[in-house]
Amino acid sequence: MQPGGAGAAAARARARRGTPRGGGGRRAGGGGRGRRVGRGRAPPALGLWALDFDGVLCDSCGESSQSAWRAGAELWPDIFAAPGSGGGEEARVLREMREVRPVVETGYENVVQARLLLEGRTSPKEMLGSWGEQLPQYMRKWGLERTAMVELFGRVRDDWMREDLPSWLAANAFYDGVPEALRAADAEGLHIVTTKQARFAHALLTERAGVDAVPLNRIFSMTASGLPKTTVLADLQRGAAPGEPLRFVEDKLSALDKVCADPALAAWELLFVDWGYNTPAERERAAAHPRIRLVGLEEFCALLGAN
Repeated sequence: MQPGGAGAAAARARARRGTPRGGGGRRAGGGGRGRRVGRGRAPPALGLWALDFDGVLCDSCGESSQSAWRAGAELWPDIFAAPGSGGGEEARVLREMREVRPVVETGYENVVQARLLLEGRTSPKEMLGSWGEQLPQYMRKWGLERTAMVELFGRVRDDWMREDLPSWLAANAFYDGVPEALRAADAEGLHIVTTKQARFAHALLTERAGVDAVPLNRIFSMTASGLPKTTVLADLQRGAAPGEPLRFVEDKLSALDKVCADPALAAWELLFVDWGYNTPAERERAAAHPRIRLVGLEEFCALLGAN
């Protein structure tokens, strides 16, 4: 999240709408779409969207896996070959990292995964079932610290972008129809709530997707702030106009489970995408959940573009 803490989200949401904390009065968002909210009038149609990034908007698995190999080569040069020179073993690890991507919460975890897979300490199947235990175990075993790993992973990406921006961008791919839907959506309502560091999400939106609708101050990074997504959603909700639709879109079922467990977030419509980094079992569970709506890519793009 940007400097200033969780309350900054609500402040920016209110500034976006020209609405004081108590709601009501004239909403004068950018672009001249101000509406009057008052007694006897329908709730505003303008929706507030909180969108996850990786796995919802963008398939970044290729880039994050390659960045993990680069970080591994820097951190453990006696174990990892230089990027692009690891031959069949490098190709195998990058392929297996796509298999285990559903269990990754934060980018630096890819580095730990890469070493485990390279050394054959676990299989993709085992990692999918026990990553919650494996990650802290090997962080301790190898003397790794989360903050340092976040900084390393971010710096490796920064270096790659500085040295060869076209290849870094090309390693990421937006899902079909997403850039067009983002450009068609009401820009005032778009917010990114992600574990990705904000500068990388912003660079991909602007340079890869050609989307300028989401400025840096509406990209909330959990990695940078250390805050859970539920805190950001609560703060955005406080800044919303009365009756404004609130939609949270995720490819991680665990993130939606946490929202469901918080009664204060009952106003959010929860959308779980059937693509991205989740499993068939998670999609089946989401489809049976009374609070969660399972959506396909075409339906999501239509909803977003119609906003």
